[in-house]
Amino acid sequence: MITDPEILKHLMQQGSLLPKEEMLEVARKKGNLFIGIPKETSFQERRVALVPETVSVLVANGHRVMVESNSGEGASFSDNDYSEAGAEICHGPDEIFKCDLIFKVAPPSEKEMQMMPGNQTLISALQISIQPKKVLQMLMEKRITAVAWDYIRDDSGVFPVVRTMGEIAGNTSMLVAGHLLSSFSNGKGIMLGGVAGVQPTEVVVIGAGTVGEYAARAAIGLGASVKVFDNSLSKLRRLQTALGSRVYTSVIQPKVLAKALMRCDVAIGALRAPLGRTPCVVTEDMVQQMKDGSVIVDVSIDQGGCFETSKVTNHDHPTYTKHGVIHYCVPNIASRVSRTASFALSNIFSPILVDMGSKGGCKGLIASNIGFRSGVYIYRGILTSEVLGKVFDLRYKDIDLLLMGMK
Repeated sequence: MITDPEILKHLMQQGSLLPKEEMLEVARKKGNLFIGIPKETSFQERRVALVPETVSVLVANGHRVMVESNSGEGASFSDNDYSEAGAEICHGPDEIFKCDLIFKVAPPSEKEMQMMPGNQTLISALQISIQPKKVLQMLMEKRITAVAWDYIRDDSGVFPVVRTMGEIAGNTSMLVAGHLLSSFSNGKGIMLGGVAGVQPTEVVVIGAGTVGEYAARAAIGLGASVKVFDNSLSKLRRLQTALGSRVYTSVIQPKVLAKALMRCDVAIGALRAPLGRTPCVVTEDMVQQMKDGSVIVDVSIDQGGCFETSKVTNHDHPTYTKHGVIHYCVPNIASRVSRTASFALSNIFSPILVDMGSKGGCKGLIASNIGFRSGVYIYRGILTSEVLGKVFDLRYKDIDLLLMGMK
Protein backbone atom coordinates (compact mmCIF):
# COMPACT_ATOMS: atom_id res chain seq x y z
CA MET A 1 0.00 0.00 0.00
CA ILE A 2 1.40 3.41 -1.08
CA THR A 3 1.50 5.94 1.76
CA ASP A 4 4.02 8.50 0.47
CA PRO A 5 2.03 11.74 -0.14
CA GLU A 6 4.21 12.83 -3.06
CA ILE A 7 3.71 9.52 -4.89
CA LEU A 8 -0.07 9.61 -4.27
CA LYS A 9 -0.26 13.16 -5.62
CA HIS A 10 1.65 12.14 -8.75
CA LEU A 11 -0.63 9.14 -9.37
CA MET A 12 -3.74 11.28 -8.98
CA GLN A 13 -2.41 13.78 -11.51
CA GLN A 14 -1.70 11.00 -13.97
CA GLY A 15 -5.19 9.50 -13.44
CA SER A 16 -6.85 12.80 -14.24
CA LEU A 17 -5.32 12.66 -17.70
CA LEU A 18 -6.93 9.30 -18.52
CA PRO A 19 -9.91 9.31 -20.93
CA LYS A 20 -13.25 9.32 -19.16
CA GLU A 21 -16.83 8.58 -20.16
CA GLU A 22 -18.67 11.58 -21.59
CA MET A 23 -21.54 12.70 -19.35
CA LEU A 24 -24.47 13.73 -21.54
CA GLU A 25 -27.24 15.85 -20.13
CA VAL A 26 -30.57 14.05 -20.07
CA ALA A 27 -33.58 16.34 -20.39
CA ARG A 28 -36.17 15.82 -17.72
CA LYS A 29 -39.75 15.39 -18.71
CA LYS A 30 -41.72 18.45 -17.69
CA GLY A 31 -45.13 16.80 -17.56
CA ASN A 32 -46.81 13.49 -18.28
CA LEU A 33 -50.20 13.75 -19.93
CA PHE A 34 -53.19 11.61 -18.96
CA ILE A 35 -55.27 11.41 -22.15
CA GLY A 36 -58.76 9.92 -22.42
CA ILE A 37 -60.27 8.82 -25.76
CA PRO A 38 -64.04 8.28 -25.39
CA LYS A 39 -66.21 6.40 -27.85
CA GLU A 40 -68.00 8.80 -30.20
CA THR A 41 -71.74 8.93 -29.60
CA SER A 42 -72.68 11.50 -32.27
CA PHE A 43 -74.93 10.25 -35.05
CA GLN A 44 -72.91 8.29 -37.65
CA GLU A 45 -69.57 9.60 -36.38
CA ARG A 46 -67.14 6.76 -37.13
CA ARG A 47 -63.82 8.56 -36.79
CA VAL A 48 -61.59 8.19 -33.73
CA ALA A 49 -59.37 10.97 -32.39
CA LEU A 50 -56.14 8.93 -32.12
CA VAL A 51 -55.07 5.78 -33.95
CA PRO A 52 -53.03 3.02 -32.20
CA GLU A 53 -49.78 4.13 -33.88
CA THR A 54 -50.07 7.60 -32.31
CA VAL A 55 -50.98 6.07 -28.95
CA SER A 56 -47.76 4.03 -29.15
CA VAL A 57 -45.71 7.22 -29.70
CA LEU A 58 -47.38 8.98 -26.76
CA VAL A 59 -46.88 6.01 -24.40
CA ALA A 60 -43.21 5.78 -25.47
CA ASN A 61 -42.86 9.43 -24.43
CA GLY A 62 -44.09 8.63 -20.94
CA HIS A 63 -47.72 9.65 -21.31
CA ARG A 64 -50.74 7.67 -20.17
CA VAL A 65 -53.58 6.98 -22.61
CA MET A 66 -56.96 5.52 -21.68
CA VAL A 67 -59.29 4.37 -24.48
CA GLU A 68 -62.94 3.44 -24.10
CA SER A 69 -63.75 -0.03 -25.40
CA ASN A 70 -64.82 -0.14 -29.08
CA SER A 71 -63.79 3.49 -29.66
CA GLY A 72 -61.95 2.56 -32.84
CA GLU A 73 -64.53 0.08 -34.12
CA GLY A 74 -65.94 2.51 -36.70
CA ALA A 75 -62.46 3.04 -38.18
CA SER A 76 -61.58 -0.70 -38.08
CA PHE A 77 -59.32 -0.53 -35.00
CA SER A 78 -59.82 -3.18 -32.32
CA ASP A 79 -59.33 -2.90 -28.57
CA ASN A 80 -56.41 -5.29 -28.99
CA ASP A 81 -54.72 -2.83 -31.38
CA TYR A 82 -54.89 -0.11 -28.72
CA SER A 83 -53.87 -2.46 -25.91
CA GLU A 84 -50.77 -3.57 -27.81
CA ALA A 85 -49.93 0.10 -28.40
CA GLY A 86 -49.83 0.61 -24.63
CA ALA A 87 -53.27 2.10 -23.99
CA GLU A 88 -55.45 1.21 -21.03
CA ILE A 89 -58.85 -0.12 -22.16
CA CYS A 90 -61.81 1.15 -20.17
CA HIS A 91 -65.26 -0.46 -20.54
CA GLY A 92 -67.33 2.62 -19.75
CA PRO A 93 -67.23 6.38 -20.29
CA ASP A 94 -67.22 7.34 -16.58
CA GLU A 95 -63.48 6.80 -16.10
CA ILE A 96 -62.59 8.29 -19.49
CA PHE A 97 -64.21 11.63 -18.69
CA LYS A 98 -62.20 11.89 -15.47
CA CYS A 99 -58.91 12.07 -17.40
CA ASP A 100 -56.91 15.29 -17.32
CA LEU A 101 -57.10 15.71 -21.11
CA ILE A 102 -60.15 14.49 -23.05
CA PHE A 103 -59.58 14.16 -26.77
CA LYS A 104 -62.55 13.47 -29.03
CA VAL A 105 -63.93 14.21 -32.50
CA ALA A 106 -67.42 15.67 -31.92
CA PRO A 107 -68.23 18.30 -29.26
CA PRO A 108 -69.32 16.83 -25.90
CA SER A 109 -72.99 16.25 -25.21
CA GLU A 110 -74.74 17.44 -22.07
CA LYS A 111 -74.62 13.89 -20.67
CA GLU A 112 -70.88 13.65 -21.30
CA MET A 113 -70.32 17.04 -19.67
CA GLN A 114 -72.02 15.83 -16.49
CA MET A 115 -69.38 13.08 -16.17
CA MET A 116 -66.50 15.59 -16.14
CA PRO A 117 -65.35 16.58 -12.62
CA GLY A 118 -63.81 19.86 -13.82
CA ASN A 119 -60.42 21.62 -14.14
CA GLN A 120 -59.60 19.53 -17.23
CA THR A 121 -58.65 20.12 -20.85
CA LEU A 122 -61.02 19.26 -23.71
CA ILE A 123 -59.87 19.07 -27.33
CA SER A 124 -62.60 18.47 -29.92
CA ALA A 125 -64.30 20.04 -32.92
CA LEU A 126 -66.36 23.19 -32.38
CA GLN A 127 -69.59 23.14 -34.36
CA ILE A 128 -71.13 26.54 -33.71
CA SER A 129 -74.34 25.71 -35.61
CA ILE A 130 -75.20 22.82 -33.25
CA GLN A 131 -73.27 23.80 -30.11
CA PRO A 132 -75.87 24.34 -27.36
CA LYS A 133 -75.42 27.28 -25.02
CA LYS A 134 -76.00 25.07 -21.99
CA VAL A 135 -72.94 22.92 -22.79
CA LEU A 136 -70.78 26.04 -23.10
CA GLN A 137 -72.02 27.27 -19.74
CA MET A 138 -71.27 23.88 -18.16
CA LEU A 139 -67.73 24.02 -19.56
CA MET A 140 -67.31 27.45 -17.99
CA GLU A 141 -68.78 26.40 -14.64
CA LYS A 142 -66.40 23.42 -14.44
CA ARG A 143 -63.38 25.61 -15.28
CA ILE A 144 -62.56 23.56 -18.37
CA THR A 145 -59.93 24.67 -20.88
CA ALA A 146 -61.59 23.92 -24.23
CA VAL A 147 -59.70 23.86 -27.53
CA ALA A 148 -61.42 23.71 -30.94
CA TRP A 149 -59.17 21.68 -33.20
CA ASP A 150 -60.72 23.18 -36.35
CA TYR A 151 -59.43 26.63 -35.27
CA ILE A 152 -55.85 25.57 -34.50
CA ARG A 153 -53.30 27.06 -36.93
CA ASP A 154 -49.95 25.62 -38.03
CA ASP A 155 -46.65 27.48 -38.52
CA SER A 156 -47.77 28.85 -41.89
CA GLY A 157 -51.09 30.16 -40.53
CA VAL A 158 -53.20 27.43 -42.15
CA PHE A 159 -55.94 25.52 -40.29
CA PRO A 160 -54.47 21.99 -40.71
CA VAL A 161 -57.57 20.03 -39.60
CA VAL A 162 -59.93 22.04 -41.81
CA ARG A 163 -57.59 21.70 -44.79
CA THR A 164 -57.03 17.97 -44.31
CA MET A 165 -60.74 17.23 -43.89
CA GLY A 166 -61.38 19.43 -46.96
CA GLU A 167 -58.92 17.37 -48.99
CA ILE A 168 -60.69 14.18 -47.91
CA ALA A 169 -64.15 15.64 -48.63
CA GLY A 170 -63.10 16.87 -52.09
CA ASN A 171 -61.62 13.55 -53.17
CA THR A 172 -64.46 11.54 -51.64
CA SER A 173 -67.14 13.69 -53.30
CA MET A 174 -65.88 12.61 -56.73
CA LEU A 175 -65.80 8.95 -55.68
CA VAL A 176 -69.40 9.29 -54.50
CA ALA A 177 -70.42 10.96 -57.77
CA GLY A 178 -68.78 8.20 -59.79
CA HIS A 179 -70.71 5.59 -57.83
CA LEU A 180 -74.04 7.42 -58.26
CA LEU A 181 -73.57 7.72 -62.03
CA SER A 182 -73.41 3.93 -62.45
CA SER A 183 -76.38 1.93 -63.74
CA PHE A 184 -76.63 -0.11 -60.53
CA SER A 185 -77.16 3.09 -58.52
CA ASN A 186 -80.03 4.12 -60.83
CA GLY A 187 -77.70 6.57 -62.52
CA LYS A 188 -77.18 7.30 -66.21
CA GLY A 189 -74.72 4.45 -66.55
CA ILE A 190 -71.77 6.62 -67.51
CA MET A 191 -68.20 6.50 -66.30
CA LEU A 192 -66.81 9.46 -64.41
CA GLY A 193 -63.92 10.48 -66.63
CA GLY A 194 -63.28 9.76 -70.26
CA VAL A 195 -61.93 7.17 -72.70
CA ALA A 196 -60.74 7.51 -76.29
CA GLY A 197 -63.58 8.22 -78.70
CA VAL A 198 -66.16 8.94 -75.99
CA GLN A 199 -67.14 12.39 -74.77
CA PRO A 200 -65.76 12.95 -71.25
CA THR A 201 -67.99 13.52 -68.25
CA GLU A 202 -68.63 17.21 -67.54
CA VAL A 203 -68.14 18.33 -63.94
CA VAL A 204 -69.03 21.68 -62.39
CA VAL A 205 -67.35 22.58 -59.09
CA ILE A 206 -68.81 25.54 -57.18
CA GLY A 207 -66.13 26.83 -54.82
CA ALA A 208 -62.36 27.12 -55.30
CA GLY A 209 -61.26 26.40 -51.73
CA THR A 210 -59.60 23.20 -50.52
CA VAL A 211 -62.69 21.03 -51.15
CA GLY A 212 -63.15 22.46 -54.63
CA GLU A 213 -59.47 22.11 -55.48
CA TYR A 214 -59.30 18.43 -54.56
CA ALA A 215 -62.63 17.65 -56.21
CA ALA A 216 -61.33 19.25 -59.40
CA ARG A 217 -57.98 17.48 -59.04
CA ALA A 218 -59.70 14.08 -58.74
CA ALA A 219 -62.03 14.77 -61.68
CA ILE A 220 -59.18 15.94 -63.95
CA GLY A 221 -57.15 12.89 -62.95
CA LEU A 222 -60.00 10.67 -64.14
CA GLY A 223 -60.19 12.53 -67.46
CA ALA A 224 -63.35 14.60 -66.89
CA SER A 225 -63.96 18.08 -68.28
CA VAL A 226 -64.01 20.45 -65.30
CA LYS A 227 -65.39 23.96 -64.75
CA VAL A 228 -64.80 25.78 -61.47
CA PHE A 229 -66.85 28.73 -60.19
CA ASP A 230 -66.05 31.06 -57.29
CA ASN A 231 -66.55 34.72 -56.42
CA SER A 232 -62.86 35.14 -55.51
CA LEU A 233 -60.49 35.69 -58.43
CA SER A 234 -57.48 35.13 -56.17
CA LYS A 235 -58.82 31.67 -55.22
CA LEU A 236 -59.41 30.82 -58.88
CA ARG A 237 -55.85 31.86 -59.77
CA ARG A 238 -54.44 29.87 -56.87
CA LEU A 239 -56.43 26.81 -57.94
CA GLN A 240 -55.13 27.00 -61.53
CA THR A 241 -51.57 27.28 -60.21
CA ALA A 242 -52.07 24.38 -57.79
CA LEU A 243 -53.55 22.10 -60.45
CA GLY A 244 -50.71 22.83 -62.85
CA SER A 245 -53.08 22.81 -65.82
CA ARG A 246 -55.44 25.24 -67.49
CA VAL A 247 -58.94 24.57 -66.20
CA TYR A 248 -62.05 26.59 -67.05
CA THR A 249 -62.74 29.06 -64.24
CA SER A 250 -65.35 31.78 -63.80
CA VAL A 251 -66.78 34.08 -61.18
CA ILE A 252 -70.32 33.12 -60.17
CA GLN A 253 -72.52 34.78 -62.80
CA PRO A 254 -76.06 33.29 -62.69
CA LYS A 255 -76.47 32.97 -66.47
CA VAL A 256 -73.01 31.45 -67.00
CA LEU A 257 -73.45 29.08 -64.07
CA ALA A 258 -76.93 28.03 -65.24
CA LYS A 259 -75.60 27.21 -68.71
CA ALA A 260 -72.73 25.12 -67.25
CA LEU A 261 -75.11 23.24 -64.95
CA MET A 262 -77.47 22.53 -67.86
CA ARG A 263 -74.67 20.67 -69.67
CA CYS A 264 -72.92 18.96 -66.76
CA ASP A 265 -73.21 15.39 -65.47
CA VAL A 266 -71.91 16.14 -61.96
CA ALA A 267 -72.19 19.30 -59.81
CA ILE A 268 -70.16 19.64 -56.61
CA GLY A 269 -71.17 22.24 -54.00
CA ALA A 270 -67.96 23.28 -52.24
CA LEU A 271 -68.61 26.83 -51.07
CA ARG A 272 -67.71 27.75 -47.48
CA ALA A 273 -68.85 30.69 -45.41
CA PRO A 274 -66.50 32.20 -42.79
CA LEU A 275 -69.47 32.41 -40.43
CA GLY A 276 -73.13 31.51 -40.75
CA ARG A 277 -74.95 29.98 -43.70
CA THR A 278 -73.36 29.16 -47.05
CA PRO A 279 -74.74 31.42 -49.81
CA CYS A 280 -77.34 29.60 -51.92
CA VAL A 281 -76.11 30.28 -55.48
CA VAL A 282 -78.02 27.56 -57.39
CA THR A 283 -81.75 28.12 -57.62
CA GLU A 284 -84.41 25.45 -58.05
CA ASP A 285 -84.98 26.66 -61.62
CA MET A 286 -81.32 25.96 -62.42
CA VAL A 287 -81.65 22.43 -61.01
CA GLN A 288 -84.80 21.84 -63.10
CA GLN A 289 -82.81 22.64 -66.23
CA MET A 290 -80.14 20.02 -65.44
CA LYS A 291 -80.07 16.71 -67.33
CA ASP A 292 -82.06 13.76 -65.98
CA GLY A 293 -79.79 11.35 -64.10
CA SER A 294 -77.15 13.97 -63.34
CA VAL A 295 -75.70 14.10 -59.83
CA ILE A 296 -75.40 16.85 -57.20
CA VAL A 297 -73.00 16.32 -54.27
CA ASP A 298 -73.49 19.23 -51.87
CA VAL A 299 -70.47 19.18 -49.55
CA SER A 300 -71.59 22.57 -48.19
CA ILE A 301 -74.71 21.04 -46.64
CA ASP A 302 -73.24 21.27 -43.11
CA GLN A 303 -73.57 25.06 -43.51
CA GLY A 304 -76.97 24.95 -45.21
CA GLY A 305 -75.92 23.98 -48.75
CA CYS A 306 -75.42 26.05 -51.89
CA PHE A 307 -78.26 24.39 -53.89
CA GLU A 308 -81.84 25.50 -53.21
CA THR A 309 -83.03 21.90 -53.58
CA SER A 310 -80.58 20.51 -51.00
CA LYS A 311 -81.79 18.94 -47.76
CA VAL A 312 -79.76 17.04 -45.17
CA THR A 313 -79.44 13.26 -45.64
CA ASN A 314 -77.36 10.65 -43.80
CA HIS A 315 -75.10 7.69 -44.57
CA ASP A 316 -77.97 5.20 -44.22
CA HIS A 317 -80.17 7.06 -46.72
CA PRO A 318 -77.69 9.33 -48.51
CA THR A 319 -79.60 10.26 -51.69
CA TYR A 320 -82.94 11.46 -53.02
CA THR A 321 -84.08 12.52 -56.48
CA LYS A 322 -85.68 15.87 -57.28
CA HIS A 323 -86.47 17.17 -60.79
CA GLY A 324 -84.75 14.04 -62.14
CA VAL A 325 -81.43 14.96 -60.46
CA ILE A 326 -79.82 12.68 -57.85
CA HIS A 327 -78.89 14.65 -54.70
CA TYR A 328 -76.24 13.52 -52.17
CA CYS A 329 -76.31 15.80 -49.12
CA VAL A 330 -74.54 14.03 -46.22
CA PRO A 331 -72.94 16.55 -43.80
CA ASN A 332 -70.17 14.39 -42.34
CA ILE A 333 -68.70 13.05 -45.58
CA ALA A 334 -65.32 12.28 -43.93
CA SER A 335 -66.95 9.51 -41.85
CA ARG A 336 -67.47 7.62 -45.10
CA VAL A 337 -63.69 7.05 -45.08
CA SER A 338 -63.27 7.04 -41.30
CA ARG A 339 -60.00 5.11 -41.15
CA THR A 340 -58.23 7.49 -43.55
CA ALA A 341 -59.70 10.50 -41.71
CA SER A 342 -58.59 9.12 -38.33
CA PHE A 343 -55.01 8.66 -39.55
CA ALA A 344 -55.07 12.20 -40.95
CA LEU A 345 -56.20 13.62 -37.59
CA SER A 346 -53.60 11.63 -35.67
CA ASN A 347 -50.81 12.80 -37.96
CA ILE A 348 -51.72 16.40 -37.10
CA PHE A 349 -52.08 15.93 -33.34
CA SER A 350 -49.24 13.50 -32.62
CA PRO A 351 -46.51 16.20 -32.63
CA ILE A 352 -48.84 18.69 -30.89
CA LEU A 353 -49.46 16.32 -27.97
CA VAL A 354 -45.77 15.40 -27.68
CA ASP A 355 -44.92 19.12 -27.64
CA MET A 356 -47.64 19.69 -25.04
CA GLY A 357 -45.99 17.14 -22.75
CA SER A 358 -42.57 18.79 -23.14
CA LYS A 359 -44.12 22.17 -22.26
CA GLY A 360 -45.57 20.81 -19.02
CA GLY A 361 -49.16 20.45 -20.21
CA CYS A 362 -51.83 22.39 -22.05
CA LYS A 363 -51.17 25.66 -20.22
CA GLY A 364 -47.51 25.66 -21.28
CA LEU A 365 -48.38 24.97 -24.92
CA ILE A 366 -51.04 27.69 -24.99
CA ALA A 367 -48.53 30.20 -23.62
CA SER A 368 -45.77 29.30 -26.10
CA ASN A 369 -47.63 28.29 -29.28
CA ILE A 370 -49.67 31.04 -30.96
CA GLY A 371 -51.21 28.63 -33.48
CA PHE A 372 -52.51 26.30 -30.77
CA ARG A 373 -53.68 29.29 -28.73
CA SER A 374 -55.93 30.41 -31.60
CA GLY A 375 -58.03 27.26 -31.06
CA VAL A 376 -58.77 28.01 -27.39
CA TYR A 377 -62.34 29.19 -26.86
CA ILE A 378 -62.57 28.64 -23.09
CA TYR A 379 -59.56 29.08 -20.81
CA ARG A 380 -59.97 27.82 -17.25
CA GLY A 381 -63.69 28.50 -17.39
CA ILE A 382 -63.42 31.93 -19.01
CA LEU A 383 -64.88 32.33 -22.50
CA THR A 384 -62.22 33.68 -24.89
CA SER A 385 -64.07 33.40 -28.22
CA GLU A 386 -65.53 36.65 -29.48
CA VAL A 387 -67.73 34.79 -31.98
CA LEU A 388 -69.31 32.54 -29.31
CA GLY A 389 -69.68 35.50 -26.98
CA LYS A 390 -71.69 37.45 -29.56
CA VAL A 391 -73.71 34.45 -30.81
CA PHE A 392 -74.79 33.34 -27.31
CA ASP A 393 -74.68 36.76 -25.61
CA LEU A 394 -72.00 35.69 -23.13
CA ARG A 395 -69.15 37.71 -21.64
CA TYR A 396 -65.75 36.96 -23.10
CA LYS A 397 -62.15 38.07 -22.58
CA ASP A 398 -59.10 38.17 -24.84
CA ILE A 399 -56.88 35.16 -24.11
CA ASP A 400 -53.65 37.13 -24.54
CA LEU A 401 -54.72 39.49 -21.77
CA LEU A 402 -55.70 36.55 -19.58
CA LEU A 403 -52.31 34.92 -20.01
CA MET A 404 -50.54 38.18 -19.17
CA GLY A 405 -52.62 38.55 -16.04
CA MET A 406 -51.90 35.00 -14.88
CA LYS A 407 -48.09 35.18 -15.19
